[in-house]
Amino acid sequence: MKRKFIAMACCAALIGTALTGCGGNTTPTTASTEASSAASTPASASASGNVKIALITMDQIDQHWVTMNEGAQAEAAVKGVKCDFISPDTKDDSKQIECVNNAVSNGYKAIMVAANGPDAISSALKDAQAAGIKIIYVDSPANVKAEATFSTDNVSAGKQAGEEMLKALKAKNVTKGNIGIVNVNAATQSTVNREKGFRSAFTSSNFKLLDTQYCDGDASKAQSIAENYITQGVVGIFGANEGAATGTGNAIKAAKGSKVIGVGFDKSDTIKGLIKDGYLLCTMAQNPDIMGAKGVDACVDAINGKDLGGAVTDTGVTILNKDNVASAK
Repeated sequence: MKRKFIAMACCAALIGTALTGCGGNTTPTTASTEASSAASTPASASASGNVKIALITMDQIDQHWVTMNEGAQAEAAVKGVKCDFISPDTKDDSKQIECVNNAVSNGYKAIMVAANGPDAISSALKDAQAAGIKIIYVDSPANVKAEATFSTDNVSAGKQAGEEMLKALKAKNVTKGNIGIVNVNAATQSTVNREKGFRSAFTSSNFKLLDTQYCDGDASKAQSIAENYITQGVVGIFGANEGAATGTGNAIKAAKGSKVIGVGFDKSDTIKGLIKDGYLLCTMAQNPDIMGAKGVDACVDAINGKDLGGAVTDTGVTILNKDNVASAK
């Protein structure tokens, strides 16, 4: 009897570990409890508190994702549904896939996902759809058709970033030189599109855009890359996400007296501080809270049988610079 009790306890512990492994903000429950809940939950999202939505972003670290979760939680409370933030602790395809698989096995009716690797996660999302789960993209889609997508028009926003850098360089009478780009990786479509837009802004200029360097979204890696660019004599550096922008600004700060123009993407307290202090010219601030809120609305509609037609909604950007950063939330 004692051995049987120990075995049962070990099994429960392993289930809890599996759930917390891809998202520390989710309250662990046993698989048997989830299965029972799923079996008794009606398809309609009108059953307050019984319908569960999973928010699976690239990680839980970037303030961008934290803000998205805040928007999702606020709207979930209004809609009377439960939204769990079960994202991986770091940007990793296998960990994000594990989060999707856990959502499938634990009774979630819909998944909002920001794909780290659009190809890598596609098979897991297809399995989720086969299990009757609705898929909504927030920020970064995968290569699987979803009910709806809420994201930034990253090509357009990236072009705006390039245009802001061009204006600042021309204001300093700088009309040629090398420009560095710090991106996340070559697979994340949202940041690939930002880079595409950024590069397009310089098509008819005399500036040379150097080969892109990748930091995996890590600010310390981005800083090392940006510092290397600075030693090469670049006139500008573009950081394509929160980590890349933070690292770029910190590198310019460390190179005291540097006249390199730094432009970022995304918004955090650190990035806003770097703009206030003059180490970054500006950043393209997305609206992740809106993505989260609209994503929850779409999940509820899809669960209730509404055809969303795969619509893609641009949630826009704001250019934050020294003039308006103090008033930015």
